[in-house]
Amino acid sequence: MPRLVLLTEGFTGRSFELKAERSTVGRLEDNNFQIPAPSVSSHHCEILLKGNDVTVKDLDSTNGTFINGEQISEQALQVGQTVRFGSVEARLEASAPTGASGKKVLDKTAVLPQGVKLNEFETGTQKITTFDKNSPFKKKSNKTTLIFIIVGSVLALGIIGILVYVFFGADK
Repeated sequence: MPRLVLLTEGFTGRSFELKAERSTVGRLEDNNFQIPAPSVSSHHCEILLKGNDVTVKDLDSTNGTFINGEQISEQALQVGQTVRFGSVEARLEASAPTGASGKKVLDKTAVLPQGVKLNEFETGTQKITTFDKNSPFKKKSNKTTLIFIIVGSVLALGIIGILVYVFFGADK
């Protein structure tokens, strides 16, 4: 069975197998293939499957449906061609081939690099960088905070002194 594989960043790797004669694509949950992107209309388009023929029909979407960069209202989609729903792009692929063991054969599998793992810090395989006193990234001093507290305290005491004088000292 043919399938649509999303190519746009943030959706990369998501796919949808075309099993039914009619499938809807759109932003809302009631679509067969939901794509939660702002540029995709609520009910963006229909994908019609007749045997091995795939036809894409735009449902008067706001941002349009495009096959290989050309806006369409209804057009056949061939294996390998790209279809764009608003700004989200997908490619039509044939079903994943199966090997002799009956398992799906993966094509172009890539190993993604990972970040630092917690156990690397514990076992000491990762070097932990520390900054010395001469580093431009040293901790800021607390002098500014201390000056702010002293000035604030002096001002508060001054205001309290003035209020005490006004209320209690002016009577004499």
